[in-house]
Amino acid sequence: MKPSLVTPQRAAAALAVLALLTGGAVALRAQAADPAPAKAAPKAALTVTVTQAQRAPLANAISANGSIAAWQEAIIGAESNGQRLAEVRVNVGDTVRRGQVLASFTAALPQAELAQSKAVVAEAEATLAEAAANAQRARELQATGALSAQQINQFFTAERTAQARLEALRAAAQVQQLRLAQSQVLAPDHGVISARSATVGAVVPAGMELFRLIRQGRLEWRAEVVASELAQIKPGQTVRVSAAGGTPVTGRVRMVAPTVDAATRNGLVYVDLPQPGAIKAGMFARGEFELGSSSALTLPQSAVLLRDGFSYVFTLGADNKVAQTKVAVGRRVGERIELTGGLDAGARVVATGAGFLADGDTVRVVEATPAAAVSAAR
Repeated sequence: MKPSLVTPQRAAAALAVLALLTGGAVALRAQAADPAPAKAAPKAALTVTVTQAQRAPLANAISANGSIAAWQEAIIGAESNGQRLAEVRVNVGDTVRRGQVLASFTAALPQAELAQSKAVVAEAEATLAEAAANAQRARELQATGALSAQQINQFFTAERTAQARLEALRAAAQVQQLRLAQSQVLAPDHGVISARSATVGAVVPAGMELFRLIRQGRLEWRAEVVASELAQIKPGQTVRVSAAGGTPVTGRVRMVAPTVDAATRNGLVYVDLPQPGAIKAGMFARGEFELGSSSALTLPQSAVLLRDGFSYVFTLGADNKVAQTKVAVGRRVGERIELTGGLDAGARVVATGAGFLADGDTVRVVEATPAAAVSAAR
């Protein structure tokens, strides 16, 4: 037999196979010796604070929108016809008093006509005096027979005719006096000038509008309230009215309209604003009718989420897992929101950080800081 020949390549291959077998055996012994690793605890998704629903008194209110308008707006026009406007004394925004002169027309023509009427009246008075004297003499001579009955009747008729003519001329003089008075445009009431169309030098016809006046400076809010809520509103109730960019003001219901708009099914509620402040006529405003208060189960608004058109809260379980719970909400007052259903009074609810959670997440609970607790109580 020939002796076997071992080449360097075969020797290297044999060593490699031996190393693999040895490594596998060592690994199997290590696996048999080490126990299985423990299952890791679930990691908390978020650190949160929790709260519970609390009972608190909430105001009952009805919200509505509407416009600010003048309580009554007086239109001041020209009473005389064809006179030239000589002077305008007020402008938009001015506060005026009843009887104050707002504008005046040229008065030369009515003054001359009045003087002429007075002269004619004086002439008629002289004629009446003469006729009255003649009639008196006729009465004295009536019993003597010195005058015929026809002559006596003529004297009496002349007296009555002179008296009637004097009264007619006095009435005509009074008309001229009124025309002279109409040369001045007077304020019919206290208030604020809201519009002006009077222009110096214009010849205006009778009835032409010269000014508009907000009577007594009173404004009102005309709220549009749905028909189903009108029955809850009574005259005298307090209303909080807020216009854009302004401080809320307090008003009082004056009257509720007796009819409802057939197109919108809304009724008007007229609210007096005794102290409107910065609110102006023509503004859009929103207000709330105060109807008293009642006890309600409430949560901080930060604990209630709006998703897909519904309201949800996250309740905390014993294993620090949260469950998304659908709730029904009602009034919102300040930082509190009313719960009308869907949650037990003793349930623990995530107060902060709920917006970042999903159903079934594990959370870490920490105590709320005093500042956060005070904020939630508000």
